[in-house]
Amino acid sequence: MSHNSIAVLISGRGSNMLALQRACADGRVAARIVLVLSNDPAAAGLALAREQGLRVEALERRGFPSRAAYEQALGDRIEASGAELICLAGFMRRLGPGFVQRFRGRVLNIHPSLLPAFPGLDAQHQAWEYGARVSGCTVHFVDQQLDHGPIILQQVVEVDPRDSAESIAGRILEREHDTYWRAVQLYFERRLELEGRRVMILPRGRSADARQSE
Repeated sequence: MSHNSIAVLISGRGSNMLALQRACADGRVAARIVLVLSNDPAAAGLALAREQGLRVEALERRGFPSRAAYEQALGDRIEASGAELICLAGFMRRLGPGFVQRFRGRVLNIHPSLLPAFPGLDAQHQAWEYGARVSGCTVHFVDQQLDHGPIILQQVVEVDPRDSAESIAGRILEREHDTYWRAVQLYFERRLELEGRRVMILPRGRSADARQSE
């Protein structure tokens, strides 16, 4: 495993992957993306990753006899890349308990709502239909439940009654691009400490590794 290295898992356009890559390239995140992996060979984000000179792979579920076999192969590809951290960025497959346990504490996800509100698919549309006055995005550790793991960072987006689901989604996506890299940098600064469901963000210069050795 290489320190400060990231595998990004995508299924679609890859805009959060690209935002992370830009943050790595300009030094906001002290890390590098070593693999972009998709469950869909036609995912638009793979072409974007290639344009950035990133290593890409596609691994389809239908090529494996079971979900467990697929996730074993997925994990093997990630380990072979040397990635320390796994960032889900629009990866449209729910990962099973075996995968989550294998990479426990090393998988982050970004979700387009203020969890625990509106988990699952089409969260922006859910918020619009519900008439929510605020929505936003959440970066969290991945656990064995859908959109449930301990929350690292959230950003709020105000919702106007005249908004459409599409306009809400556009503003949330802008916040996602700003929030994800900040959470990733906190991870690599070793400033995230789990206490039950709570993620404590330690002050600069005080890492979780140092606290554990005290």
